[in-house]
Amino acid sequence: MKSSTFVMVHVGQSTESQRNLEHGIETLSWGFPEGKPAYKDAQPQFAVLATGASPRVQLETWLQDTATLYLFQVRGGFYKGKSWHWPDEEAEQRLKYPLRFGIEPLAKLDNVPLGPGGPLTEAGSDAIRRSGTDRGMGKLVQMPAQHLLQFAGIPFDPDEPEDVPLDQSPGFTAEQVEGKKKPQRRRRGAGYISDPKKRKIIEEYAEEIATDYYTGKGWTVEKLGKPYDLRCTRGAEELHVEVKGTTGAATSVELTINEVLHARDEDNTVDLYVVSDIKVDTRTDPYTPSEGTVSHYPDWEPAEEDLRPRKYEYRLPRTTS
Repeated sequence: MKSSTFVMVHVGQSTESQRNLEHGIETLSWGFPEGKPAYKDAQPQFAVLATGASPRVQLETWLQDTATLYLFQVRGGFYKGKSWHWPDEEAEQRLKYPLRFGIEPLAKLDNVPLGPGGPLTEAGSDAIRRSGTDRGMGKLVQMPAQHLLQFAGIPFDPDEPEDVPLDQSPGFTAEQVEGKKKPQRRRRGAGYISDPKKRKIIEEYAEEIATDYYTGKGWTVEKLGKPYDLRCTRGAEELHVEVKGTTGAATSVELTINEVLHARDEDNTVDLYVVSDIKVDTRTDPYTPSEGTVSHYPDWEPAEEDLRPRKYEYRLPRTTS
């Protein structure tokens, strides 16, 4: 049975830890306070963030407990972040979790046995426990992904278990975090930033970087916003560009149905231009954006297996007077 590389993380039950867990799920990013030699050149395929069980016990006791597991696919390797991304980083105006990676939610698993009756190997389960005694630093472990994917009801190819179709995984949102000290919060979508001024600055900054790029390639750029962000012309050529910006990792972006349909229209040539890890100094007025890492997808057409619906349009049933 093929093994995959997992990064196993224990998340505490404090208000700060649970708030960071919610923020990580919302913005599809996770981070650690420092690097470890084991992280160098590591390319984990999956991540498990576990909460609800106390790690400060002997292994024998730990294996008799249960926990809530948040299963993710890891997108990209570890990188050094430059932006204040987490709530406590914003509050303290400093980088606390500079070593980061992108996470794509696959499934939330409740009351999972941590011992032989569960989907984890003993080494994988113990890695979570050891993470909890090491400030939540992730522990890398090799184990088959099949058991967790089967436990979650996610279809997979036994020969390529890392190629998980996003549209066939249940996923989860930050609203499903259920800690003992769950912080009060408003309902949000993935990647949501609560500060509207910061959200606007990030959008404008990403568009500026994209505009500079296409202008440098000889395109004349017109900012539209809808049904796409940039209209680029160069002689008889026309190119449409969808621009996304985030302070987190380049993992996933939110798309409207119109954006998807527009990109799939064979009459359109569409690029996706993503600027991640944008640094925003909120101490200035106006806020000052800087840095950023570009991910560029020319001639972009979103595939069905890479899309997951987050909202539904509900048609009300007919009623009789």
